[in-house]
Amino acid sequence: MADTAHPTDVTDPTDATDTTGATGARLWRSHGRDRSSTRNLRVRTSAVIVVLIALAVLLVPPLVQLDQQAVDLSAKLLPPSWAHPFGTDDVGRDLLLRCVYGLRVSLLVGLVAALVATVLGTAVGALAGALGGWPDRCLMRVVDALSSIPHLLLGIFIVAMFRPGVWPVVVSVALTHWLSTARIVRAEVLSLRSRPYLDAALSGGASRWRVTVRHLVPGVLPQAGLAAVLMVPHAMWHESALSFLGLGLPAHQASLGNLVQTARGSLLAGDWWPTLFPGLLLIVPTLAIAGLAGAWRERLNPRRRSELSL
Repeated sequence: MADTAHPTDVTDPTDATDTTGATGARLWRSHGRDRSSTRNLRVRTSAVIVVLIALAVLLVPPLVQLDQQAVDLSAKLLPPSWAHPFGTDDVGRDLLLRCVYGLRVSLLVGLVAALVATVLGTAVGALAGALGGWPDRCLMRVVDALSSIPHLLLGIFIVAMFRPGVWPVVVSVALTHWLSTARIVRAEVLSLRSRPYLDAALSGGASRWRVTVRHLVPGVLPQAGLAAVLMVPHAMWHESALSFLGLGLPAHQASLGNLVQTARGSLLAGDWWPTLFPGLLLIVPTLAIAGLAGAWRERLNPRRRSELSL
């Protein structure tokens, strides 16, 4: 009599496949969760850094009743210590206080220049995209012509026409950085113009001006806001470059570019702290703002965020 196999001895060949598939799916989801948690940690860290920088810029100058210009030659080029966490510069001034004041000026230049450039770029881009035809071609050819000139070279030319100060630097940075915003806004307007609800509004008798104000401009504001946020650290770097070259703010006024410029001689002598800390206050805010802007970009583009979470 032939042996009969017990039901428990029979193995379904699909079980291994199902088990492997389930395990792979769990690993895939776990990998996605790991990336999501890493991204959330990066966003939280960036937000904390931005808040700390804002508090330092707003609260340290009025709370610390010290003169940032006070010279003490007996304490020049002291290394970092409890009394002077960032050390002192070549004339004995507290470097931490100077860096805070310098960051305050650089942030002011960056914020105002980014706001002016965003408004100008949004107006030009929205106008070109909404009108179309020859006005669009003329405006974009102007943008292309200005984009062919290096930003720093054009900024130096503009600043050279004024006395050194904050507002010439703001004007210089703003007039050289609205071009990318204009391109972004124009592309977004052209994308919005193909939407069915805009055709329905125009067919219903709405004027182009009403469609632009009620639908196109609100539709491009998130992209314009993202461009403005990304422009702030870019403007700070340009202000620092101009001040480093001696064309930006006056030498006696604290800015991150001036601090790095005046610390060149100390660095050659082996004193690293007058250069390190102003440089870090340029790099750290840039990375923090870039982290927040990356999260904003993912929210504006849900498809890209879903791809990144895989």
